[in-house]
Amino acid sequence: MASSNKIILTRPIAQAQPLAARLTALGYSVALFPLLEIAPLPEDGELHALLQATLANLSRYAMVAFVSPNAVHNVFQRGLKWPSEVAIAVVGEGSRAALAEYGINSDNTTIYCPTDPFRSDSETLLQELNLPALKGREVLILRAETGRELLSEALIAHGIQVVKVAAYRRFAPQITAHNSQLLLELLSCSDRWVVSSSEALRTLVELARKVAGEAAVVKTQQINLLVSHHRIAETAENMGFKCVRLIGSGDENLLLALQSHL
Repeated sequence: MASSNKIILTRPIAQAQPLAARLTALGYSVALFPLLEIAPLPEDGELHALLQATLANLSRYAMVAFVSPNAVHNVFQRGLKWPSEVAIAVVGEGSRAALAEYGINSDNTTIYCPTDPFRSDSETLLQELNLPALKGREVLILRAETGRELLSEALIAHGIQVVKVAAYRRFAPQITAHNSQLLLELLSCSDRWVVSSSEALRTLVELARKVAGEAAVVKTQQINLLVSHHRIAETAENMGFKCVRLIGSGDENLLLALQSHL
């Protein structure tokens, strides 16, 4: 039987809700506390126009890299018909699962993805790519307005032409009376927090500090963290978190970790 302690999901709300429903059906108590908010690009802005023009001419690219499930959703929700000859690269199982929601899988499209669930990142994605075959060709990276540059810099270093286009916006949630009170309540329990980005972890600490000062930060450092990537685990340990468990990328690894009675 599932523990009575809550599982706290910190993903953007649209991503967290399907997993929350699944966990609830399995008997877990779930709380949503998004540490990242996602928004589409303003339709009257230059970035939106650039994205539209780019998606209308995907066949020019040898490969398109989606940096997150958010990039996948914000592109395919537009009713995009994917050109099957264009390969796709993703950095984790979450993005592969998001592609599957739109009928894109390895049966109809070449998809490159890290095979190690504990190291789903740009570094391990690069190991899966045939970089010499991409030399001199164009690769499109669909991402937020800002993000890590490691993938693009590595591709450029191998003689690959890189085009980076924003597909969505991301930002930290605003502090409200409601989420301030909820944060304090959640920090007072021995719950398990699922965190899938270092950015979200930094946001959590900053929210705690703004809501209740350094005492809340100390309490935050005692929570039970379940993280999807070794880089997040390293960030957490460097930030003073005491209980960090690396569970790997994707919902299935989270469920396996919970069912093994962490």
